[in-house]
Amino acid sequence: MEGAHAGSAVGERLRERRRELKMTLQQVADAAGFSVGFISQIERGITVPSLTSLVAVSRALKADVGSFFQLPKVDAPITRHEGRTVYALGGTPDSAVSYERLSASFPGNILRSTLIHEPPGFRSEPMSHEGEEIYFVVKGALTIEIDGERTILEAGDSAHFPSTLTHVTWNHTSELATVFHTCTMDVFGDGEPSAETSPSLVVKRTAVERGASKPSKTRKPIG
Repeated sequence: MEGAHAGSAVGERLRERRRELKMTLQQVADAAGFSVGFISQIERGITVPSLTSLVAVSRALKADVGSFFQLPKVDAPITRHEGRTVYALGGTPDSAVSYERLSASFPGNILRSTLIHEPPGFRSEPMSHEGEEIYFVVKGALTIEIDGERTILEAGDSAHFPSTLTHVTWNHTSELATVFHTCTMDVFGDGEPSAETSPSLVVKRTAVERGASKPSKTRKPIG
């Protein structure tokens, strides 16, 4: 698996870029839409950000995501399961979220797809951003909260929603969850425009901080 020890390296590069721009942790947190504590934990290698979160922080630092982490490029329209690179942004094999890129890069493409393998207990950061996205659970189960409403997605279930709604996912089970995820946010940094010229692409600040959510009720999707 690539990137098994990349968490601290990513954090160091983010910190170097922030200092180069003479930005404070608070300024980066405000621009990216996260808490100061979350940004600090990323820089120190304590917390491993999701791909979407890394894109948000990169934009706040006026840089492409590829400046901090080398993501795989896919030019061919077909991928084979035995030939795809499995990569992670950091953590140990047992705790890291790993990804397999499925979508190709070509002029005008707007869909970015990955297989996400989430370990037990992993929780993403609550956030909202431009575009839309789809989650389809291939294996295991996942809890997803969209605009304060929680739903348990089991294998074969899906969710499709505007990414502008505050959303967060976590693996509430004791087993690995595999999810097919598609979004229109450029999480791979393929030809990503500069954050200086595209401020509308910066992730919006959410009212929900990591590890806490507003009151909601959990329901299982209607089969």
